[in-house]
Amino acid sequence: MFDQLSERLQKVLKYLRGEAKITEKNMAEALRMLRLALLEADVNYKVVRDFEERIRARSLNRDVLDSLTPAQQVIKIVRDELTVMLGSKTKPLNFAAAPPSVFMLVGLQGSGKTTTCGKLARYVQGLGRNPLLVSFDMKRPAAQEQIRQIAGQVKAAFYEAAEGRPASSEKALREVVRFARDRAYDPLIVDTAGRLHIDEELMEELRMVRDVLNPAEVVYVGDALTGQDAVKSAKAFFERIGLTSIILTKLDGDARGGAALSIVSVTGLPVKFMGVGENSDKLEVFHPDRMASRILGMGDLLTLIEKAEGEADLKESEELARRLRREEFTLEDFLKQLLQLKKMGSLSGLLGHLPGSGPFKALARAQVDDRRVSHFEAIIRSMTPRERNDERIIDGSRRKRIARGSGRPIQEVNQLLKQFAEMKRMIKKPGFKKMMSSGFFKSG
Repeated sequence: MFDQLSERLQKVLKYLRGEAKITEKNMAEALRMLRLALLEADVNYKVVRDFEERIRARSLNRDVLDSLTPAQQVIKIVRDELTVMLGSKTKPLNFAAAPPSVFMLVGLQGSGKTTTCGKLARYVQGLGRNPLLVSFDMKRPAAQEQIRQIAGQVKAAFYEAAEGRPASSEKALREVVRFARDRAYDPLIVDTAGRLHIDEELMEELRMVRDVLNPAEVVYVGDALTGQDAVKSAKAFFERIGLTSIILTKLDGDARGGAALSIVSVTGLPVKFMGVGENSDKLEVFHPDRMASRILGMGDLLTLIEKAEGEADLKESEELARRLRREEFTLEDFLKQLLQLKKMGSLSGLLGHLPGSGPFKALARAQVDDRRVSHFEAIIRSMTPRERNDERIIDGSRRKRIARGSGRPIQEVNQLLKQFAEMKRMIKKPGFKKMMSSGFFKSG
């Protein structure tokens, strides 16, 4: 989502690094470039103006101007202020002291509330909790069935109001809380009605649900693709029913990113999660500092490491490390690593966490076709066990057979074998061995 903005902001940083000293003149030019980049990304004008003024005041401070590295100091100020714009610190979910904690999700129709309920359920399951999903959207006929299916996908419990009973009634609301408490479900994740536009009937219904359930979290689910409309509707929901936090969906899309950069400043509410895909595991904790680093091209290696640790098989990782130290890396090992990558998400998404400068520059900017992983997987699976363990025996006739078996052109078979040979050469380099001996690849 932030590719275009990130590219523009990196030009600002490059401009500053090229200046021997910081002056009012070159600072004014840097701020002009910064302002245009943010406005073109659809960031709220008032937010941009305040952001610019804070950077100007801090950057032209005498301590910064007289420092040995003024450009680096200003770049740090830009990163710090961008982090403040995004919310300063990560805010965890609020759980009630006496279960069940009620998480009430609100937002406009089509923002992804129902799907986010499932993602949130899967997330809290990872915290060792036992969620219960329920829908209080009775005006949309498919709402109950949709939340039932989503609950089934994440293996979470689902509560369905009895037929003929209006799900918005106070009695039904109290009954579901009692049901959750008696069966030790926690949290109770509540999907609510939405509209294409905010209307008083919807707000009145949501206020009643909020008053009866007394939720620990009233979460606004906003579609990042709608830009400033998401900011305006979040502000309206906040003013009329009260909110505690925000989840932004569709941050894997190609919108300009203005909503994500404006919504915290405009509403004063923290973004706690971001949706980065359709699947139930595509909900990520929102880290303002890490997001600021990514936008400025500094990468987000911490999130990348957490993704790897979350999907890694400890025994397999240790075994791979031993094999790498012995230079015994085979196509069978390569296949296991490809499958591990697929679990972590798209390659383009993973590479987006790498810094846009330094040794990772080429990788971070690489245009990756995620289908290539599946193609390489098909090619390796078409090999015999002997071929996977000793690629040197794969001659011309074997390559043709592998190509036919995998349904891929022989050029791709040749490309895979070439890339694998380059990997093996890299493993034998002294620098790689030094990293291995230092424990760089050890898990845990």
